[in-house]
Amino acid sequence: MLPPLGLVRKGLHRTTEALAEELAFARPGAATPDWNELEWQLASAAAAAHGISPLLSQCSTWRHPAWTRFLVAQREHVEHRHRHIASLLERIDASARVAGLPIVPLKGSALHAIGLYAAGDRPMADIDLLVRDADVDAAIVLLTDLGYVESFVQWKHRVFKPAMGEPILGLGEHRDTPVNIELHTRIQERLPISTVDITERIYPADPRPGLNPYPSNGALMSHLLLHAAGNLCGRSVRLIHLNDISLLATRMVARDWEVLWAGGSPWWALPPLRLVSRYYRCAVPLFVLARLQRDCPLLLRMISRGRTLTQASCSALWLHALPGIEWAQSLREAGRCLHNRFRPSEENIKERADMVRTQLWLKGQSWVTLSHGRRILTRLTRPVPRMDTLYVVRAALEYGASST
Repeated sequence: MLPPLGLVRKGLHRTTEALAEELAFARPGAATPDWNELEWQLASAAAAAHGISPLLSQCSTWRHPAWTRFLVAQREHVEHRHRHIASLLERIDASARVAGLPIVPLKGSALHAIGLYAAGDRPMADIDLLVRDADVDAAIVLLTDLGYVESFVQWKHRVFKPAMGEPILGLGEHRDTPVNIELHTRIQERLPISTVDITERIYPADPRPGLNPYPSNGALMSHLLLHAAGNLCGRSVRLIHLNDISLLATRMVARDWEVLWAGGSPWWALPPLRLVSRYYRCAVPLFVLARLQRDCPLLLRMISRGRTLTQASCSALWLHALPGIEWAQSLREAGRCLHNRFRPSEENIKERADMVRTQLWLKGQSWVTLSHGRRILTRLTRPVPRMDTLYVVRAALEYGASST
């Protein structure tokens, strides 16, 4: 049985904001929060959902036995998975060299490669790889030879999973959860309708067979910010995304930031950088924020000014009727966004079906099997909780009950 959802909503807000402060400032000797057991369990849910449990195990000074055990266990699971992922990347690199195939490992893989994180610090749910359009078939052969099969295709990427192994039910990371691979030919996001594509600044100018790094820290930052923007648009950003950006920002100088403006206005970069600055208050140079304010549309600029991590993430319990509409670049685009909510395209319907089929947190949930019309009617008559949030909350409650 879940506690009253009103208590869950308030508890997630309280614990999420406290976790963000604890991670960003890492203040030695900070007082342990005076939380009840439900709030400690919700803190575990928020830490797992935001991908920060392993980092907190190294920096949090809060003293609560079940909390400490959870963090330590999560770090052990993540470190074990990191070794597996590192070994898999080595195999991909060796096979790609033999095949003459250039590949760019993206996001988490790249952050580990440049030393921003040590083994066990940062969870990686999957491996993201970028290849040229002409190399897709060769990449599929490579992944097939490594024991992978295609799971589904979306407009952003193809998803491959190991032929053997199933996801593990539970809270947070598990060492035995299979490592999926997402194969990209473009680096792009829909915000919420128009597509922003930055592939040209991500793919190396002179690639070599095997694994290739990003061309520069500025290129990596561009990708992290666009990815965060896409998640902000869907209200699914994670604290680990903000931590990634803050750490990389400390390595950048003025010329690195200039890459953001290569190929067009990075209007989409202001909201994620503002959110980073809210919690990591010295990470982003003021001149970058000032310049981006001139690029960002007025409505989005206004709304992003006061947004919190809770509001921008799954820590906000209730579903939003029109997530991301403030990102629309025109009234026409806002109209298309509204139309798509009431009359989803065939592509949207297929994507939803693929999610229901493949995502563990949607298994057995009656909400996702309702007709589109019934879901709209339900949203108009009462608040509807997010399924991903309820999944992690239930897992945290079960974890807490089993550890007492």
